[in-house]
Amino acid sequence: MGIFAWLILGIMSGLIASGLVNHRGAGAILNVVLGIIGCFVGGLLFNFFGAPSLSSFNRVSVLVGVMGAAVTLVLYYALMRRNDV
Repeated sequence: MGIFAWLILGIMSGLIASGLVNHRGAGAILNVVLGIIGCFVGGLLFNFFGAPSLSSFNRVSVLVGVMGAAVTLVLYYALMRRNDV
């Protein structure tokens, strides 16, 4: 996929995952950044477990992006909560 498609997928994934993980969200910019990072994390995890690489913009790519973004958001919130204590 091209970089533009990854950015769009990251935006969508970040917004969906922030609604699933934390209903308030972390702010638009942070959600987009964590969503883009989460897409890459999801792609890496997907490849690590032996699934074929993602090469097109389809439902599976969105699902993997949302899962990666959710993992990234959970880790982010866990680290931020630990720093607040």
